[in-house]
Amino acid sequence: MCETPLHYRTITEIAEEIAAKQLSPVDVTAAMLTRIEQLDGQLKSYATVTAEQAMAAAQKAEREINAGTYRGPLHGVPIAVKDLCFTKGIPTRGGVEVLAGHVPAFDGTVITKLADAGAVLLGKLNLTEGAMGGYNPNFTIPQNPWNSDRWTGSSSSGSGVATAAGLCLGSLGSDTGGSIRFPSAACGVVGIKPTWGRVSRYGVLALAESMDHVGPMTRSVADAAIMLEAIAGPDPNDPTSLPDPVPNMLEGIGQDLQGVRVGFDESYATHDIDTELADAVRAGVGVLANQGAEIVEVKMPDVDEYVAAWSTLCATEAVVAHAAFYPFRRDAYGPWFQGWLDMGAKVTGAEYAKANNLRAACTGHLRRIFAEIDVLVCPSMSAPPHVVTPEILYGPYDPRDREPKFQRFTVPFDYNGAPTLSVPCGMNSEGLPLSIQFVGKHLTEPLLCQVGHAYERATPWHDLHPDV
Repeated sequence: MCETPLHYRTITEIAEEIAAKQLSPVDVTAAMLTRIEQLDGQLKSYATVTAEQAMAAAQKAEREINAGTYRGPLHGVPIAVKDLCFTKGIPTRGGVEVLAGHVPAFDGTVITKLADAGAVLLGKLNLTEGAMGGYNPNFTIPQNPWNSDRWTGSSSSGSGVATAAGLCLGSLGSDTGGSIRFPSAACGVVGIKPTWGRVSRYGVLALAESMDHVGPMTRSVADAAIMLEAIAGPDPNDPTSLPDPVPNMLEGIGQDLQGVRVGFDESYATHDIDTELADAVRAGVGVLANQGAEIVEVKMPDVDEYVAAWSTLCATEAVVAHAAFYPFRRDAYGPWFQGWLDMGAKVTGAEYAKANNLRAACTGHLRRIFAEIDVLVCPSMSAPPHVVTPEILYGPYDPRDREPKFQRFTVPFDYNGAPTLSVPCGMNSEGLPLSIQFVGKHLTEPLLCQVGHAYERATPWHDLHPDV
């Protein structure tokens, strides 16, 4: 029997025992709900716990499996989703007070796909207001399970906390400027930001539609691959979803990295960032080389000029996303997001066009770099999770919080919609998680999972869990 506590085991491990009828979906779900009840009053990761619906779904899954109908590795597995995803009959607030009474009449596509895979929905996870940088004062702030005084990674914070603390076996987050990668890094879990359009955004509250991505957050690369395969694919309800068929995300995941060209710009990846993180990333490159990868020296552009345009693009598109409430209900927003929307409302058409041109230039540089490599390696963020206070996180918005260095390793890949994979790569001297990021060409998520799994197989970091 596995010595790892049930709540810290992987989807892959749990699924094998559920499929073999050695483990009951009802028992797993009940155990997770008990853990949520015991710990989430402190951690504050859940906006809504759907205990009754979860138990009903677990009972249904158990009946199906016992009758010989097994849907796959998510069947009977308890997961949770960011409270941006529409769930029929269950509040979906997006951290926004003006949506406090919003109860959708239908499920978003990702929720439908998870249900079709047989997953058990434990509930909806907390996030920043509107999926940006700060929280509404009437909503709670998720606490980092490694250190409650440290940042939980912004928007998908509840997803990072719940996954790291064993309050779900996997979760969904979203990423517009780093909000799958930041909480994955800050909380020490795995996160995939898929290719833009790989996962439907139908029934997902928007922040900036041209850069919004939805993806999984888990405790292993294989688990993230399983969840991504379940939610990916074309959707007639989302015209921006890609028509490409969904591959087997686990295909080749156990192979070595012979023939894989891994690009590394040491200056980009290690200069002017936390030194312990820089050392961990360098060590990670060595691990990939030992697994057979060809390390290719590349030269990234100075991305800071391009990253600076992100705030203009995102804030302007956020005004469009909130047109039903802003500006006529401006005072209902918290001071952080209110300031963000105010900034977006002042952007002129010429300013937006200039910012969009910078985005296109950044994307062009990256296209040339990726002509010579298969994967780029860099940190997921520039430092371990920093100290925060409620006063900082509730606002008001301070433009200094969005200096280019902060999003140097995230925004370029929201601009071009490339897939990324964030994986734990160490612990610093304060006992905080560090994270390495692998970036691929469009629609190469299986290759990223192969690279990430090879790295994971050679390192111990994914087996570390916070003491909660």
